[in-house]
Amino acid sequence: MSDIKRIETGPRMSQAVVANGIVWLAGQVGEPGASVADQTRVVLEQVDRLLAEAGTDKTRIVSAQVWLADMADFAEMNAVWDRWAPQGHTPARATGEAKLATPDYKVEVIVTAVL
Repeated sequence: MSDIKRIETGPRMSQAVVANGIVWLAGQVGEPGASVADQTRVVLEQVDRLLAEAGTDKTRIVSAQVWLADMADFAEMNAVWDRWAPQGHTPARATGEAKLATPDYKVEVIVTAVL
């Protein structure tokens, strides 16, 4: 059995879990009420920080799920994503529209990476 490492564990969930060489991040959200671009920037900064704490980085992301409250914001989110995504190391990615935890959240990103 491998050890399980939990990062920023709270009563409901951990922000990241590491086991068997895989890192799963909880859905990351930005500042409620901010623009889609600003929320996306904050989310991706959080992804970078959590992956670093887990011992890896964005070049090791294998899968990403992006949830938008409104698909009309797809281009705005992608403009930030494209500047952040490591060319030659981009993950498999899916983007969908969903009602998020509060109407003030416009984007949520969930990633899985390897060590």
